[in-house]
Amino acid sequence: MSGTVRPEPGFSPERLAFFTDAIFAIAMTLLAVELDRPDEQELASARALGSFLVDQRDSYLAFALAFILLWSVWRRHHKLMDRIDRLSNAFTGWHAPFLLLVAFLPFPTAAIGASATNPMADTLFAGTMAAMVCCEAVIREISARTGLTTGDPAEARHQADGSWAVGLWFILSGVAAWLIPYAFVLWFFAPLASPYGGALISRLRTPHRDPHDVNAPRP
Repeated sequence: MSGTVRPEPGFSPERLAFFTDAIFAIAMTLLAVELDRPDEQELASARALGSFLVDQRDSYLAFALAFILLWSVWRRHHKLMDRIDRLSNAFTGWHAPFLLLVAFLPFPTAAIGASATNPMADTLFAGTMAAMVCCEAVIREISARTGLTTGDPAEARHQADGSWAVGLWFILSGVAAWLIPYAFVLWFFAPLASPYGGALISRLRTPHRDPHDVNAPRP
C-alpha cells in the first residue's frame, strides 16, 4: 500500500499552480493583442510606418511595463507555489480576486497606452496593480500563518511585507498622478519598494519587548 497522501478533492496545489500559470499567460498575451496594428496606408512606405510607430510609443512603453510587472508577480507566485504542499479554503479563495485583477490588467494598460498623462488612466492602472499585489500579500500571509509552506514561515511573512510595500507604492503613485504629470515614471521604481519598503514594514511589525517587562521571558 502506498504511503502517499492524496490531497482532498479541489485542494491540489499542482492544479492551482497550473491554472494560475494559464491566467498569467493569457493576460500577458492579451497585452500584445491590445496594441494597434498599422493599416494599409501606414504600411505604404517606410516613412508612414515610422510615423505610426512613433505615434504608438506610449502603447509600447505601457506594454513593456505591464509585461515586466506581470512577469515579476508571476515569478514570485511561482516560487511560493513550489513551497506549498497543501491548500486551505482561504488560500484558494484569495486566488479569485488575485487572478481577476491579473486578467483585467490589459484594459488599464491599453488606457495608459492611449493617454499616458491622463490621471484617470494612471489611477486605474495603479489601482489595479495595487489591488493585485495586496491580494498577493494576503496569500503570502495566509501561507505563513497557517503553515502551508514547507520553508520558514518567517521568510513568507517577510515576502508578504515586500508585497504590501509595492502595493502602497502604487497607491501613492495613483495619488501623485493627479498632482504631477508623468507620475507613471514612479512605476519603474516599484521593484525597489519591495526590499526597502518591505524591510521597513517588517521592522514595524516586529514586536519590541520592554526589557523591564515582568512578563518578558527570562534567559
